[in-house]
Amino acid sequence: MRHAIALLIALSSSLTSATVLAQENQLSALAWLTGCWSPEGGEPGSMEHWLPPAGGSMLGVGRTIKNGKTVDHEFMQIRLSASGKLVFIALPAGQSEATFTAVSVTKNEVIFENLQHDFPQRVIYRSVSGERLEARIEGMRERKLRGIDFPMKRVPCESSPKASAAAS
Repeated sequence: MRHAIALLIALSSSLTSATVLAQENQLSALAWLTGCWSPEGGEPGSMEHWLPPAGGSMLGVGRTIKNGKTVDHEFMQIRLSASGKLVFIALPAGQSEATFTAVSVTKNEVIFENLQHDFPQRVIYRSVSGERLEARIEGMRERKLRGIDFPMKRVPCESSPKASAAAS
């Protein structure tokens, strides 16, 4: 009886470890998103910055500069939900938090979806190369599929907007 209990505990521990490893691998598959990204044609200082996967999450922040002033910002995270699904959580300035669940994860692209959200219903990140990133939001608006593309390029993660401008 003791051997059976020990075996069950060992099997349970192995399955839990395998599940945690599989979940961490899902997040690690998005490591290509890590770093600082500047929107093409954006004003210096506008950028999206993603920290590398660690502790079961990736944390991101976005800032939009227009005429030398911050006009928008967003806090983001990608993590595993309690049910083990990969989720993107966005908290844009002046709006409520929204959670989108991954419906597709490939080597170079991730698609998150929340069909109950007003707009967008999908958030897409695609690595075009190590130096280029395409972000896209899309969904139904006024009964039509709408989308907004955000082409970005990798930039040094400098704290100074002048450094970002010099890198352009």
